[in-house]
Amino acid sequence: MEAQQGTDSTVAPAAVIVLAAGEGTRMKSSTPKMLHTLAGRSLLGHVLVAARSLDPALLAVVVRHERDRVAEHAVSVDPDAVVVDQDEIPGTGRAVQCALAALDAKAHAQALLHGVPDGQEGRGVGDGLEGPVVVTAGDTPLLDGGTLAQLLAAHVADGNAVTMLTTELEDATGYGRVVRDGSGDVQRIVEHKDASADERAIREINASIYVFDAAVLRRGLGTLGRDNAQGEVYLTDVVAAARAEGGSVRALVSADPTIVEGVNDRVQLATLRAELNRRILEDWMRAGVTVVDPATTWVDVDVELARDVTLLPGTQLHGATVVAEGSTIGPDTTLTDTEVGAGATVTRTHGSLAVLGAGTSVGPFAYLRPGTVLGAQGKIGTFVETKNAEIGEGSKIPHLSYVGDATIGEHTNIGAASVTVNYDGVHKHRTVIGSHARTGADNMFVAPVSVGDGAYTAAGSVIRRDVPAGALGVSGGQQRNIEGWVERRRPGTAAADAAAAARASDPDAAPLGAQAQAQLADQSAAATAERPTPPPPGPELEHTLEALRGGRPATTAD
Repeated sequence: MEAQQGTDSTVAPAAVIVLAAGEGTRMKSSTPKMLHTLAGRSLLGHVLVAARSLDPALLAVVVRHERDRVAEHAVSVDPDAVVVDQDEIPGTGRAVQCALAALDAKAHAQALLHGVPDGQEGRGVGDGLEGPVVVTAGDTPLLDGGTLAQLLAAHVADGNAVTMLTTELEDATGYGRVVRDGSGDVQRIVEHKDASADERAIREINASIYVFDAAVLRRGLGTLGRDNAQGEVYLTDVVAAARAEGGSVRALVSADPTIVEGVNDRVQLATLRAELNRRILEDWMRAGVTVVDPATTWVDVDVELARDVTLLPGTQLHGATVVAEGSTIGPDTTLTDTEVGAGATVTRTHGSLAVLGAGTSVGPFAYLRPGTVLGAQGKIGTFVETKNAEIGEGSKIPHLSYVGDATIGEHTNIGAASVTVNYDGVHKHRTVIGSHARTGADNMFVAPVSVGDGAYTAAGSVIRRDVPAGALGVSGGQQRNIEGWVERRRPGTAAADAAAAARASDPDAAPLGAQAQAQLADQSAAATAERPTPPPPGPELEHTLEALRGGRPATTAD
């Protein structure tokens, strides 16, 4: 049988067991292997989402290495997951033994809680789980729910004891080989280290993804030992046990090896990350999204894009970002958990936990921090940073400003180089600016402060008090020019010389005032007074000069 990606099934398994106990030493990381991420989810997260799509009655995650971190993450992804601890006995078989014991106990508890169904009185609670049990590794991030559903459907339709997923590789080194009998059914699985030369020549490999009948799995696990090259309890030995008792063991072959490829080191992680991103972008392009440069565009699995969205080079969309129809994102833009309205343009911007209304314009070089809400047709321009700011419809913050902890009304314009001064060293305070207001350039709004509807503020003002609606807020006195200041205070500098030359060459230049002329005269007199005057020639000086001319040492005159 050959797997077809995306096939659905109405069959629900009794349980799914996800194996996530491995250390992953080849990752060479302090982060557990299962928690490394690609396309916005951890390795384990991808597998849990695929497993939950089968709607199993129970879902178990087997943990051991960095137990608490992996368990906490698993429950954060799937709160209903049952966390199972593997003991010190190594091997996938032992992991499934621990999981099945926990799930059987859970099934017993549920049976006792809900009572015996009508018509089954006297039967008791049985051995535990009944029906199909899916077992999968936790490090196969491209495994999708459709492939699992097809594997499950084939298992049920054929009445198999075991159904496994396999694929074929040109180089199968390191993988368990699938040994078939003359009819094509699976006879056994042999690990690479235990395989003969003929068995190592087999290209079909075990993907470590199975569907077991619960009773077959329970019996097979009871027969497992550790008599192998690695001294581990192999889950693959259950396949041979199922065959030995006459069960049907069949394999579904995945034509696409990447679907079942696991991650053992960071090279494989990068390879699968690129492949998953390629598939995500291809799906969006087929849905009507323009991706100008797929090689530099990255989109997480939970991102939602409408038709006629354009993604320019260097765009990264992470988390739960949503982009509405007709918007253009990029180039060189990173958005995380951000909502972008229809027809918006976001250019060279970094944003997270922000909401941008329809028709908005953001960037270039804007920084949208969490809590930014920009109303429809609004603008956040060049070198603008916003945080926890509600900006009304049609309002603009065009350039070189910081707006934090603020509420701005509709159709208001914030002048260049404005700052909401929101922090007093202990607490954050809020600035409120009304609708249809016009604030001047280089304004400081010292919060808490409010500017009313239709108010203006003058350029260079520090607004410390509320400005009423329709008022003009001004701080600082009227400008005055101190004439001649440079020549008086910076004499001898290039600026002073240039100023003097300009006045001398301009016949229309206004003369300096009396005070300025007096100060310049005083400055000149002081400079002259400080200049040392050489002493007049005297007998001692003449005697010294005479001695020097004669080439003999000078002596003090008698």
